[in-house]
Formats: sequence, C-alpha cells, structure tokens
Amino acid sequence: MTTNAELAARFEEFADLLEADDVEYKPRAYRRAAENVRAHPSPIADRVEAGDREAVENIDGVGDAISSKIVEYVETGEIEELEELRAELPIDMADLTRIEGVGPKTAGKLYRELGVQTLDDLEAAAEAGEVQEVKGFGPKTEANILDNLEFARTVGQRHLVGEARPLADDVLAFLESIDAVERCEVAGSIRRWRETIGDVDVLTSTTENEAVIETFVAWDSVDDVIESGPEKASVRVGEIRVDLRVVVPEEFGSALQYFTGSKDHNVSLRNYAIDRGMKLNEYGAFDVSEIDDPDAGQRVGERVAGETEEGMYDALGLPWMPPELREDRGEIAAAETGDLPNLVTRADIRGDLHTHTEWSDGNNTISEMVDAATKRGYEYYGIADHAEGPGVVGGMGLSGEEILEQVSDIREVGDDADIEVFAGIEANVDAEGEIDLSDEVIDALDVIVASPHSALDQDAGTATGRLVRAVENPAIDVLGHPSGRLLNQRSGLDYDITAVGRAAAEHDTALEVNSDPRRLDLWGSAVQAALEEGAKIAIDTDAHQPSTLEYVRWGVHTARRGWAEPDDVINAWDETRIREFLH
Repeated sequence: MTTNAELAARFEEFADLLEADDVEYKPRAYRRAAENVRAHPSPIADRVEAGDREAVENIDGVGDAISSKIVEYVETGEIEELEELRAELPIDMADLTRIEGVGPKTAGKLYRELGVQTLDDLEAAAEAGEVQEVKGFGPKTEANILDNLEFARTVGQRHLVGEARPLADDVLAFLESIDAVERCEVAGSIRRWRETIGDVDVLTSTTENEAVIETFVAWDSVDDVIESGPEKASVRVGEIRVDLRVVVPEEFGSALQYFTGSKDHNVSLRNYAIDRGMKLNEYGAFDVSEIDDPDAGQRVGERVAGETEEGMYDALGLPWMPPELREDRGEIAAAETGDLPNLVTRADIRGDLHTHTEWSDGNNTISEMVDAATKRGYEYYGIADHAEGPGVVGGMGLSGEEILEQVSDIREVGDDADIEVFAGIEANVDAEGEIDLSDEVIDALDVIVASPHSALDQDAGTATGRLVRAVENPAIDVLGHPSGRLLNQRSGLDYDITAVGRAAAEHDTALEVNSDPRRLDLWGSAVQAALEEGAKIAIDTDAHQPSTLEYVRWGVHTARRGWAEPDDVINAWDETRIREFLH
C-alpha cells in the first residue's frame, strides 16, 4: 500500500536532488506538494486506484505534472524522472543531509568535488582531510561532519510517530472488525508516544489464535508477510513493520503492561513488586510471599491480576499510570505518594499561537486559516508568519513594512471572526540570541514567537547562552522549537534545558512544544526539566495549512510525556489570562 508519507518522501527527494543540481524554483514547488500530500486527510493512493485523477490534481500544490507522477508511482512503484535524477546524482541524500550543515546543495558539491555518495564516503573524505580543501568548507565544517556521523547513521532506522501512529490506528480498526478479537491495543514505544518508533507493536486477546492471525496476514494493506506463527505474526505495510502478538483474554492486561514498557519502567516496577512479595510478568501479577523459590517458573504463586492493566498496578497498591509517563523518570514514586500529574488533554487546548499563511511559506489565506481554527472550536488563534532573516526557507520572510501590512489584514479578518485573532510573527533568533524587529513592529503585534533557524551547530555553552538571551528579551512571548531539530534529519542545538527553563520562568517566556511530527521540539524529558524550573509551555502546531492544525495531537502527547498539566500550558488558558501573559 502506497502511503501519503511515502509519496511525500519521493517529492522531498525530488526537491533535494533538484536543489543539489542548482535548479531554481522547482524545489519549492515539490516541497509544497510533499507537505500537502503528507498532510492529506485520506489515502491518495485510494483515489488513484479508483481512477479519480481530478481529486489528485485538486490537492493544494499538486497540478497536472505532479499528479501524473503520483499516479505513476502508485501504479508502478517508481517515477521515471526521479530515477533519472538519481542516476545523474547517485547520492544517498537522506543520509547525507542528516549531517548538521550538509544540505542538498552541499551534498551535490561534495559529490562533484570528491565523489561522495554515502556516509562512509563522507567519513573517509573527512578523516583524510579532503573536505576542508573544498572551496567554501574548512576545518570547522570537517570536524562538524565527523562529530555528527553517529547521529546520521542511527536516526534513519526509526519512523516518525506522526507517520507510524496513523498506520497503527488503521491496524486497530482492522483488528476490531474481526469477530474473534475480543480486545486490541497498540503497545511499545508507539503507545508511550515516543517521537520516533522502530516497529508498530499491536496486542490482541482471543481464544481463536489461528483465525485472527490468518485474517491479519491476509489484510489487503499488507505488502509482505515477514513471519507468521501460532501466537504472533509480523508484516510490512509500506515501509513500516507491524508486529502482532496474540494472548488469551485473562492475560491481556498483564501483556499490555509488559509490552508497553519502557524497559526501565518495567524493571523498576518489578523491583517495587519484589519488595512487596509480588512477582510481575507478561502473564500476570503473582503473590509469591509464601513461595520458597519465586523464580521457579513464570506462573509461580497465587495469580491476583492480569486481565486488565489497571489491575496490575492495583495489585501493588498503585494507581494506573498513563503510558506517556512510563519512562522511569519518577512516575512510580509519584504514584506511591499520590502525586501523579493531571495530564493535559486535547480538550484543554483553547487556541494556537504559531501558524502560517500564504504571506510567508503557508498555503492558505488568513481567512481560511482562521475559519479552520474556528471550526475546531478554538477561542483564539495566532498568525505567526516568518520574519525575514537567516535560515528562513526560500527567503520568504516578511520585512518590517510587510509585517505591518499583514497586521492590518489580520485585524480586518479578526473584526469579522467569531474567535479572537492574534497578530503575531515568527522572528528569527540569530546566533547571538537577538531578533531583528523594530519597536514599531513589536508594538503592533500581539504575540512574538522567536525561533532559531540557523547556526544550529553551535557548542552547548554557546547555544545555551543564545537561548537564555532570547527568553530574557521582553519582546519575546514564546521561544519556538528551541533546538531547531528535524527528526531523522538534523539534531539541532545541544543546550542546557535547565538553564533555559529557569530563565524562561524568570522572564515569563513560554517554551514551545512544536507539534509538527518532524520536530516535536521541546520533547518529553525537556518539557519535564523546563516545568521543574517553573517555566510554562505553549503547544503550537506550526501549521502551514488547515489540515496540519491536527498536528496538535502529537504536541499534546509530547507535553504529556513531560508531565505537563493544563495550568502549565499557556494556550490551555482562557483569553483573558493569556493576554495578560503575552508581553
């Protein structure tokens, strides 16, 4: 099954190869098409297979030429023009551009000058001192490449939760349609909402193992059956592996707890159980206080829980813990003392402070984005297009004069809207931690999100100082995607989140959880560290079109991984309170 994410990846590769070949304009068109294809609410391949070519052409940013390539890929598994580009530039672009500071143009130059095609080629050239001899490079760039090779090699082995979770939802829907399935749920890192996952793990309970597994491997979305046995099966759907495990109904809860993890959480929970004469495993919770050798077997002792996951924790005198918390970061102690957080939910979110329109790199008008926010039931909504500055894609940032012109348009739309509309901007945090906005522009705006977009290879001390200076700036309301990372692409800034969180708390600057599944920045442990310093967060989508307002799903679960409660999230506050917070 060709997924939207798979199609989007092909067009992103198109854009990269064209950019590497110094082609102008076209890369931007392919990137826009990729974004719209990835965010499309339904499988585009279904429209192709139904012969509905018009529906494909009508996707924003997809005209006749790109829709033809979509049809070609769905029907044949390749795009002839892309294959020709690959032959001209035989570069492992996805791997090479995961190195911080190596973009498509740089990769193209390294290929032409040194014949670099892979990470191994790049490592060999850097270790030989050849990279610094290329015009435009130098010893610092060469050292940066060597420092980032390990990251580039490891991240590509995992999938974004924003790509894998929709597939998991489809798997659950299919399993729930099977009569023999009594219960089913995802497990593993995807249930804990980690930002990247290895495989999609799914658990079912049934008394008819064979029927369930036979039906699962015959699912029409399956591209390949990796293995199939009496209790588990593994298949490939698109580029993602799905592992199904089947258990008896009375062990569903214990298996779900066990296979959800994390490993560290489970080890600590098992030790907690041992101290209380209990034994936990995937088969249940057992009272072994009267057993001479509790390790004599998996089911030794009196079984006191296992049918439900809640029962597993209750057997230890603990409340159920949300999967997002199960990383062994203090959740067991908090549960024991009754101090588990009341985690934020999607229903708590009242607005979005960081979104884009066609004024910069978005795809829709101000009115269209405000209408979409209104339909979501938001109380307020912020437009924050890019200001001009280093690192802004395609040089599409707004000048001071253009920002003031846009503010006027935002006010006009806001006057007719059913929700409050905030006029904002996404300013650029430069290498020193400053933003380039005039006092006139600052005074005209309701909200200023400031984000790092360049110089993302600074050392930790420099990066920390840079971000601290930014949050100390009285004009800045929200520090956007603080590290600047792109998952599976670049690592972004390495900095001390404790220091930044402390400064943000002192200066009433919120730290953003950017909900774009390619960012999720801040991430869970960083959110937790910032909140411990008293900082507040903003869960923003960075949406570039109406459909990507749904990215809030990923942001909320990321914030939950950081123990965030509604009061910690400024856009879970009412309009009066958030206006008081905004500088």
